[in-house]
Amino acid sequence: MASNENDKNGITRREFTTRVGAAAAGLAAGGALFNAPAHAATRAGRRILGANDRVVTASIGIRGHGNALKRGFAKLKNVEIKTLCDIDANIAPERINDERLKDVTTFRPGYVQDLRRVLDDKDIDAVVIATPNHWHALATIWALQAGKHVYVEKPSSHTVWEGRRMVEAAARYNMIVQVGTMNRSRPAVRDAITFIHEGGIGKVYMARGLCYKPRPSIGRYPDGPLQPGEKYALTTTSTSYEPTYDATYLSKVDYDLWLGPAPKRPFNRNRFHYNWHWHWDYGNGDSGNQGPHQFDIARWGLQKQEHPVKIKSVGGYFGDESSQETPNMQTSFFEYADGAIMEFGTRGGFTNDEGSVKIGNLFYGTKGWLWIEEAGRTWQSYFGPKNEKGPGADAPRNAEPTGLTTTEYPHYQNFVDAIRAGDPKLLTCDVLEGHLSSTLPHLGNISYQVGHSLVFDGKSETFVDDKKADRLLTRDYRKGFEIPKSFT
Repeated sequence: MASNENDKNGITRREFTTRVGAAAAGLAAGGALFNAPAHAATRAGRRILGANDRVVTASIGIRGHGNALKRGFAKLKNVEIKTLCDIDANIAPERINDERLKDVTTFRPGYVQDLRRVLDDKDIDAVVIATPNHWHALATIWALQAGKHVYVEKPSSHTVWEGRRMVEAAARYNMIVQVGTMNRSRPAVRDAITFIHEGGIGKVYMARGLCYKPRPSIGRYPDGPLQPGEKYALTTTSTSYEPTYDATYLSKVDYDLWLGPAPKRPFNRNRFHYNWHWHWDYGNGDSGNQGPHQFDIARWGLQKQEHPVKIKSVGGYFGDESSQETPNMQTSFFEYADGAIMEFGTRGGFTNDEGSVKIGNLFYGTKGWLWIEEAGRTWQSYFGPKNEKGPGADAPRNAEPTGLTTTEYPHYQNFVDAIRAGDPKLLTCDVLEGHLSSTLPHLGNISYQVGHSLVFDGKSETFVDDKKADRLLTRDYRKGFEIPKSFT
């Protein structure tokens, strides 16, 4: 990077070189530094924290939501972000020298490109993982083996099988694992769920999750770097352009590490930053992107600490030409052993709202019904044939920006509090809760992919007499990036 580029970001060449440390050296050496073996053995000697001790963290994945997570954790009292980690070194200067954190005196992080360098650092107590979905399980398990607590974004896993391995690893290594379904810590959502659980709308027989989120076509592009100066946007209708992923840009990206467990294949701009969501190798579509938040609320409201027994999912891609593999229109049905029903709708095109909600949840009971909206700040119940209003949270929707970046701090604080107390029972969404909720979009996607209804055995976490569907419960892992089959 030229010195004037660093100066534009408010960071000198000398300071940048010092703070990126090993990553800069590794890039200069052609990335050889980052080919170290994966962590395979338990690391002893993690710090035992007292109630007032500083919790030292590292952020793994800092581009999109990872940057928001970084900002949230940086503002927590007595929490230090020691290291930022991302396979894309191009974004390091801006993330290190974050204008929105200029008043946070404890925010002076270093940077490394390879998450294994983070795990080698015995000063780090916990990691915050906001990588693409296909890295969630392996990064979590490596971190647990290295003696780190973990905050991992939703969905907690990329497949059902690896989600169960995460639960086993957390128990084996006795570490704290929080999943980033932050509605579990949002006061208004907690109030709504308490109201439901206390019989506020009677016996609840159905929950619905809605993900009605416009998703224009991402188009189709050839493999290989962009040409210098070529423009690229995440959708064909967007006028907000991504960086030019040309050879110069990609020289500072560890693309092989980005692929990690996924199959080896050439770089393609549409299978890289963000648009990886719409390709099965890395993502789970919008049912497994936005969806886990609403799936989690639906299961929570239904009080189901179990898997459904029957699954049916239909849909398809209904849009302009695109490399997208996941459906943009999908309706999934889940039936539990007692007959309770969960329905989930994903619509990436034009659609109406339902009950004033486009992204959120609806619950139906024998006495009434209730909605909870996306931002987790408002909810409302209704009763009788005239839909008369009952209890709810009346915060005006325009009182503050809505969406998943609001009212998240309680979830971060809950994770830190559990670390200081050494008590995973304090977590509002531990790894098992995350696994049960993340399994729902995975099951729906499997039904969609095989094209028929499924019967699921929740105890063995396999399908009944369906080997084709069973194969989609896991994936083939690239050599060096395998998920351990057991933790003995």
